[in-house]
Amino acid sequence: MFLEQLGMIVSEINYYFISSDVYTLCVAYPEPLADKLYQETKCFLDDHVKALLEKVRANGEANLLKSYHQAWVEYSTGIGYLHRLYLYLNQQHIKKQKLSEAEIIYGNLTPDAQEQMEIGELGLEIWKRNMVEPLKENLVNLLLEGIHYDRLGEASHNITDIIRGVINSFVSVEEYKKKGNLELYQEIFEAPFLQASGEYYKREASRLLQECDVSQYMERVIQRLEEETLRSNKFLHSSSFAKVKARCEQHMVADHLAFLHGECKAMVQQERRKDLSNMYPLLRSVKDGIGVLIAELFEHIKTQGLEAVTGLRGDNVHIQFVESMLTVHKKYKELIQEVFNGDQSFVGALDKACSSVINHRPNPKMACRSPEMLAKYCDSLLKKSSKGISESEIDEKLAQSITIFKYIDDKDVFQKFYSRMLAKRLIHQQSQSMDAEEAMINRLKQACGYEFTNKLHRMFTDISVSSDLNNKFNNFLKLDNIDLGISFSIYVLQAGAWPLGQSALTSFAVPQELEKSVQMFENFYHNHFSGRKLTWLHHLCQAELKLSYLKKPYQITMQTFQMAILLLFEKTDSLTCKEVQESLQLNADQFGKHLTSLLESKILLANSETQTPETVLTLNMEYSNKRTKFRITAALQRESPQEVEQTLSAVDEDRKLYLQAAIVRIMKSRKVLRHNALIHEVLSQSKVSFAPSISMIKKCIEALIDKQYIERTPNSADEYSYVA
Repeated sequence: MFLEQLGMIVSEINYYFISSDVYTLCVAYPEPLADKLYQETKCFLDDHVKALLEKVRANGEANLLKSYHQAWVEYSTGIGYLHRLYLYLNQQHIKKQKLSEAEIIYGNLTPDAQEQMEIGELGLEIWKRNMVEPLKENLVNLLLEGIHYDRLGEASHNITDIIRGVINSFVSVEEYKKKGNLELYQEIFEAPFLQASGEYYKREASRLLQECDVSQYMERVIQRLEEETLRSNKFLHSSSFAKVKARCEQHMVADHLAFLHGECKAMVQQERRKDLSNMYPLLRSVKDGIGVLIAELFEHIKTQGLEAVTGLRGDNVHIQFVESMLTVHKKYKELIQEVFNGDQSFVGALDKACSSVINHRPNPKMACRSPEMLAKYCDSLLKKSSKGISESEIDEKLAQSITIFKYIDDKDVFQKFYSRMLAKRLIHQQSQSMDAEEAMINRLKQACGYEFTNKLHRMFTDISVSSDLNNKFNNFLKLDNIDLGISFSIYVLQAGAWPLGQSALTSFAVPQELEKSVQMFENFYHNHFSGRKLTWLHHLCQAELKLSYLKKPYQITMQTFQMAILLLFEKTDSLTCKEVQESLQLNADQFGKHLTSLLESKILLANSETQTPETVLTLNMEYSNKRTKFRITAALQRESPQEVEQTLSAVDEDRKLYLQAAIVRIMKSRKVLRHNALIHEVLSQSKVSFAPSISMIKKCIEALIDKQYIERTPNSADEYSYVA
């Protein structure tokens, strides 16, 4: 009676009665019939699937997929119902003697032949053995044929659903397994499918290469890959997606890598953006594919950069250099973002190329000029002389200049030039905006840290402190009713913070008109700050002098030495060069430079074109100028080649001290270190500011050995120890 009811399960189910029958048989007294029920059910399912197999075969080869799919849909639905009806048998009888998941997964065990399976699992196993195994070759051949027609666009919607259902049955029939539940699918279908797909795309690639140029080929390959991705989603298990894509890429891209690589150079040089945007995903998808494209882009950007900055001429070379490099950087940054989706490998190539151009030395024996030119570019923006540019434009250009700064290897050279130019702007009150100055220093601090901009911050502090000091000095004069006869103000600058040096100092006899002011300030300062030494930097001072002997008064801003020369003509109209120089005690260089500026401005006249000690200088009583208030700047500001050389020499000395300090710090913490390890540590610490040569580090090591800070160990000449 029970088996007759069981035969009706696939089509009609009386759930209540049959589940009661299952329970009754399992708990039968005096002898439970669970094992017998299990065996009878197994025999029934075995016979049932064999009967279905004959029915499927009877429909013929042409209808095999459809018949199999229809039988599977009905059987899988019925076996699901049957599994739930046998719930009591599954839980109370079969599960108790099954292997645990841990034993199956980690113990590498499989259920033996005697082990009973849950009814749902049993039904799927019988389907696999009695239906899938006998038909697998015919089924797979028909599946591959159907998918091939789908690739050709000739498959109908009905067959598509059937193909998907049949492939899914290979997965579903072993889904219950805890380990290796895709083995059947992979063995009987996936492996042949990948093989067939590979052969198809190998033929397709050969055909396309004969018919298309590289641009068309890449477009077709991308189209094929997209179509195959959609096809995989339509037919296959998700575990096959990556495998199918890799097989397509292997035969359509990797097998023809030499051809694609050969086209990269022309594409990059001609900047064919559409072709590059197609080439990028293809090469990225295969091993060792993208490197050639990255290398070609690097070489192209480097070439374009060198062309943009080579052969620049004129007084604004620094502006041309920085803005040309910024144009190149902006152009290729946008190209990388648009064409290569901002891929960091290509961004790295851009950085490497820009760094190579910016740090390029046409003559290896000469220093790189990029740090100097960038400093001059910033100086030109921050000076009051930058006309026709709004504050927002200046701020934007300064912000962009940090892009160039980050690529510079010798940042300490930039710092030295920048600090000297900043000093001149602050001392001569030529800054366009103090806010812009501070904003620029903050940008440099963000890029390199506080230590890099420490002295620049101290320079600003000195200017602020000097303003307060002048107010206190003026209050001091008022309290004592002291009249200096002139308006007098000073900057007190820390020697360690300002890059002024002592080389430009010269002997100078302070004019009588200034003696009282200088003496009063020195007394005031020493009363407030004991132990500090003041050194007057007259070559950096400037004065406003009023000329009252002409037809109309003129107010001229000039340097102190120029003013001192003119003051000598207060009581006389003519003097010889020798008399002027001896009176002021100036050296020949300073005297000649400042006298020339006064002669060129026509304030003084000379009786000969060449300056000799006997040359007579006279006041130009007929001098006239459209402006009554102006500045004499001929002797100001412009850096001479000697000053540039001095700056580079100062950098060289600073580097030696920096490296020696770094070596001592490292050795003090490590005590003993081998030569190569020490070199590596020093390079690592100094890379933020500059890239020292190995020879310079070796010289610093030798210098420290001579100074007895470190010594070579007795055991090895290649090892150093710290001398406490």
